[in-house]
Amino acid sequence: MTLDLEAKRAAAVDDLRTHDGVLVAFSGGVDSSTVAALAHEALGEDAVACTAKSETLPESELEDAKRVAREIGIRHEVVEFSELDSDAFVANDEERCYHCRTMRLGKMLEKARELGIETVCDGTNADDPGAGHRPGLRAVEELEVHSPLLAHDLSKSAVRELADDYGLSVADKPSMACLSSRIPTGLSVTEDRLSRIERAEALVRQWGFEGFRVRDHDGLARIEIDPDELEDALDSAFVEAIRDPLLELGFDHVTLDLHGYRTGSVSPGADSPAEPDAAPNATDGEPLVEDVFAAEYPRANKR
Repeated sequence: MTLDLEAKRAAAVDDLRTHDGVLVAFSGGVDSSTVAALAHEALGEDAVACTAKSETLPESELEDAKRVAREIGIRHEVVEFSELDSDAFVANDEERCYHCRTMRLGKMLEKARELGIETVCDGTNADDPGAGHRPGLRAVEELEVHSPLLAHDLSKSAVRELADDYGLSVADKPSMACLSSRIPTGLSVTEDRLSRIERAEALVRQWGFEGFRVRDHDGLARIEIDPDELEDALDSAFVEAIRDPLLELGFDHVTLDLHGYRTGSVSPGADSPAEPDAAPNATDGEPLVEDVFAAEYPRANKR
């Protein structure tokens, strides 16, 4: 670890020690896990990791969060809520992540008050504010949630290095956005769509792929595979084996995107490739679903 990174780590730990206790909004990804490790180092038993369970969180991710909390040795709480109770979230407009983050962090704040903790932390890192369309960050600011990685200028690469130094198994884990991010903007989020996306991605994961998404274009499954793994996805054995199980889940068509996996490809303005670990990319264009599928699959733009 460089002296600069060690100084930032020490500053973050010292910062967290100024609080009587903190509750970390904990997904089990590399960012929130690193914050949890910093908080546990700073406060020991006065640091709590909290995961919000909902329809948009894959069960496998919840199990990962529980496992990583045990690695860190931090107390782990699970709260439950449903984004589907919010009409604004279900409508899936450009502010979907804002509505989701507001509800999710609201549950964290409730749990913190229940535990007598005044400070809630999240895993926003120094790269996030400049990474394009990120309405969820507004919720973090409005709810006055503390972001120690951002406050101490810790970038994504620095976070991964810190996670590795703490011995966390998620140091190299690809970013994992909630399941609703697989549904194009403007197409309503439903429990049925979230469920079939989760099951479809479980099937793809069985083939050993690490960076991928299954996008749900109102009946059309668009499989994105990390460019480094795309050659394996073009193997006829995978193509033939994955098609029928996805059709059985309720998809009408199954496609493989030859551009490969890029985050935020169905978010507002996402029309160019991005790094797999990058935040959703925003440009002046329209959502990819309108550019590629509007003519042949018009239903995706009518809901």
